[in-house]
Order: sequence, then structure tokens, then C-alpha cells
Amino acid sequence: MSAYLEQIKQFANLKDAENTWGGINSEYATRMHFQNRFKTGLEIAQYTADIMRKDMADYDGDTSKYTQSLGCWHGFTAQQLAISVKKHRGTMDKSYIYLSGWMVAALRSEFGPLPDQSMHEKTTVPNLINEIYSFLKQADARELRHIFVELDEARANGSDVDSVIQRIDGFQTHVVPIIADIDAGFGNEEATYLLAKRMIEAGACAIQVENQVSDAKQCGHQAGKVTVPHEDFLAKINAIRYAFLELGIDNGIIVARTDSLGASLTQKIPVSKEAGDLASQYNNFLETNAIHDLNELKENDISIHQGGKLVKPIRLDNGLYSFREGTGFDRVVLDCVTSLNHGADLLWIETEKPNVAQIAEMVNAVREHVPDAKLVYNNSPSFNWTLSFREQVYAEWKNAGKDLSAYPDPTIDAKGLMDAKYDDTELSKEADALVQEFQKDASREAGIFHHLITLPTYHETALGTDILSEGYFGDLGMLAYVRDIQRVEIRRDMASVKHQDLAGSNIGDDHKEYFSGDNALLAGGKDNTMNQF
Repeated sequence: MSAYLEQIKQFANLKDAENTWGGINSEYATRMHFQNRFKTGLEIAQYTADIMRKDMADYDGDTSKYTQSLGCWHGFTAQQLAISVKKHRGTMDKSYIYLSGWMVAALRSEFGPLPDQSMHEKTTVPNLINEIYSFLKQADARELRHIFVELDEARANGSDVDSVIQRIDGFQTHVVPIIADIDAGFGNEEATYLLAKRMIEAGACAIQVENQVSDAKQCGHQAGKVTVPHEDFLAKINAIRYAFLELGIDNGIIVARTDSLGASLTQKIPVSKEAGDLASQYNNFLETNAIHDLNELKENDISIHQGGKLVKPIRLDNGLYSFREGTGFDRVVLDCVTSLNHGADLLWIETEKPNVAQIAEMVNAVREHVPDAKLVYNNSPSFNWTLSFREQVYAEWKNAGKDLSAYPDPTIDAKGLMDAKYDDTELSKEADALVQEFQKDASREAGIFHHLITLPTYHETALGTDILSEGYFGDLGMLAYVRDIQRVEIRRDMASVKHQDLAGSNIGDDHKEYFSGDNALLAGGKDNTMNQF
């Protein structure tokens, strides 16, 4: 039997058992029940964790089945993402949402715009998760409401009712997994655990944590990054796992991010308990000077016994210690293997450029120890994608002996290839083709299970507002809005055209009718200007 019709029957039985429920319509109650499929954040966390686990297994069997997401800084942007993906692709399969700590800091903090240094309020992240899922659930309610109207019309017209009911039963929700950024954990492992609980309770099934020092955290694409010893990082991975288990999400996903490729500093020297342990391996990367005579040590100098020798770690004036140059690759591999062997499910490696070969080299080194290692990769707006790939093609052509006289040498003119006059050249077209295929290539060759862009809606909002403002406050006036926004929205059949409907006005009218019957004061009707669309 249809799930929709069965639910109507169940509510009818409840109504019959309560002789004071005469004002309740069992089909209306069913519609509200279907429009609010997920009653709690934990239901969402479990539902989306199951999706991610299935997708991870699909990827292990076929690397073309990678997943994608865009970073969203507001529930509305996440809602529009989901509505758009479902409309254009017909499914939400393999499509996620990323919640970026950078965008939370820059756009959602009560302090105002902040840099990505974990200075924003801890609760902003779980609050945004809750906001996003509220908007995605509202997208469900809106779309189902349209189908309910079709059902009523089909009944009134005597047309096919069964096919409409099948669409209700088979409705695919807009609710999808969120990979949520917990930064470096906002404090010690207990603080990480408490915040992780709030995030999971809001609906997060996947939490990304990084191995930087919490109170010295920097954006992954900035200098001055300071990493923590493995024991400290593993304590936070454990804290997040305990939070998942306490809340009953046994298959929650932990994404372990390493910033070691670009981090040259550490805050502390861990205590090694036996030769070759994690602390020993971490300390072996330190930049040190050999001590040949104890008199070489100055007052308050620190020395350690390492490899049978007494050495002095290089300590900066700020008290931080330096790693040896050229150790970033090996530190990344050790970070990744250690994290996966201690409870992490996915890896995140921050790189300085989007280079498939570089990423693959690190992943292959990790897979020598953990064969099914998989990456979440940041297709970052901090990369100059155009310049990076034009430089890459230039280098490949140079090695192949191809004529490059028509192009500036990037080693001499660093940004010359960015000039718009090269946009239609053979070199730029080949570079754009590489950009277009980057996700497919990287998922096939470099173990990338999930591709995300951290800040796309930040940049898209800035660009759209700039274009609109230029025209509206310039010579175009209203034509800037009408031609470049409203007309385009109408022709793309976007939900935002009928913004009253998208905001829930029609759902509200339905509820008024459910609650008040013929006495309901409705916002819709023939005088509503939305009828122009």
C-alpha cells in the first residue's frame, strides 16, 4: 500500500480514538508529517552518515563515482544549491554541502568579519548546521506542497491520481550530508568533544578537524601555521568519535586534515617513551644543531638526545620550534597514515597548488600503508586556477620542445599568462580543458573521494552584487535588475522567481486553512502579484 495512503489511515484511526479531535483532517496531518520527514538533527545525522558510507563504498568500487559539494554560508544558499542540483540533475545523489570555518568567521560571527583564525563563536558552527537543514527541510515542504496541489487537482478533474501519489511516496529529500569544519577543535580535547556533540545534534554526519594548534590556527592557505604532535591530534579524533558514539551515530565520519605541507613550525616537543614511537618520529623532523660540548648550551637552552647524539632544537624568539626544510611531504604521509590508523575515515591534505601529480604522489605514499585511503580535497578559491593551469601547460609544452614564442615566460613575467588576450589561444584552451577534467582526473589518479570548493558562494555573492550595483546605480537603472536577474531567473525557471512561495507563504496559507477552515485569512489569491509569474 502507498506510504502516503497508509499514513492517512493511521491518523484517521488516531482521530477516531479521540472523540475531541473533530477539527483534525487526517490527510492534512499526513501532509504536514511528510513535509517534515526529519524530526530531529540526530535523525538527519544518521540518515546522511548512511549516505556517505554508501558513497565511500561506491567510490572504492569505481573512482568515477566521486562526490562534490559547495561551501555555503547561509541556509538560503544551501537551499538554492539543493533545489538547483535536484532540478538540473534529477537527483541529489553524490551531492553534499560543505560548511567552511573560513566563511563562518568572515560572514557569520557576531564580532563582524574575522580572519580564519578560530576567533568566531564556537556555537556559530552548529547554529549554521541547524539553519542549513531548516532551509533544506523547507525546500522539501515547498516541493511536496506543489505535488499535493496537483493531487487535489487530479481528484477534482478525475484524472490520474495514482501517478501523483507515487511521486509523493518516491519523493527524494533535499537533505544531504554536510561536511562541517570544526577547525582545530576550539580548545583542548574536551572542548572539541563538546562542540562536536552540538554539531552532530544539529545534523552533521561528517566533521573535519585539522592538526594545527587551536589557539594559533591559521587559514590553510596562509603562512605561520603551527602543527601539534600526533598524540594531541589523535586525542581530538578520539573526542569526536566518542561524541558520535554517545549520540548513537555509530558510523559518523571523521575527516582528518593535515596542514603539514605548508606548516614549518611546532609549538611543543612531545615526550618519546620508546625509540621509534610517534613522538620520536615527530621530533626527528625538527631542525636541530648538534651539541659537541655542553658549554655550547646557553642559559635556558633546550637540548634532546636524538639518534645517539645531543642536539639543540632550533627555537624561534616566539618560542616555537622549526621543522627541517623539505620535510613537509614526509610529515604529511606520517600524519595521514597515523590518523587513518587511529580512527579517522577520510583525509584532507592542503596543497599550495591544484596539481594532480603532486596530490597523487602523496596519496600513493599513504596507500602503501593504508590501501583504501581516500581524500576530501579543497578545490580552493585561494588558488589562481587560471594561472596555475596555464603555467602547467606552458611547462609541459616547454619540455616537449613546442614553440612558446607567442606567450610570456611565467618565470620572468609571473602573471603575464593571466592577460585576457590569451583567453582564446591554444595554450589557454588546453589549460581550461585540464581544469574542466581536474575532478575526474584527481579522483581517478589521486584518490579524491570528495571534491569541495570552500568559498564559492562568498565569491559568487560578491560578484553578483558588484554587477548589479554597477548597473543599477549607473546608467542602466532598473534594467540592471530586470535584464540581468529577473528575466534570467524567469527563463531558468528558478524557484526564487516566486519568492513568496519560496519563503513559505503558500505553506502558511495551507496551515491556516487546516487550522481555521473557511475562516482563514489567506495571503494568496487573485490579487497576489506573484500570479504575474
